[in-house]
Amino acid sequence: MTDSEKLDIILSKLDKLENDVTDMKLTLENEIRTNIQHIAEGHLDLSRNLHEALKIDHEKEMLAIRVNVLETEVRRLKDRIEQIA
Repeated sequence: MTDSEKLDIILSKLDKLENDVTDMKLTLENEIRTNIQHIAEGHLDLSRNLHEALKIDHEKEMLAIRVNVLETEVRRLKDRIEQIA
């Protein structure tokens, strides 16, 4: 095998390698990056939904506390009225 033939083989392999790298870059940019963005957006939606659900639970807890306080106040008022009457 001559040096020229070796060089041709090396150049051919280099061209194939460049094409493979270009294909990988295109796949990364067009498919993988886009898919990651879709997954990230879905994660953000789930996070927002969880935050909203927890907010509602927090509001329920606050309402339950207020109801307990109001029930106690009503009970005290009833006791006072009964003492006066």
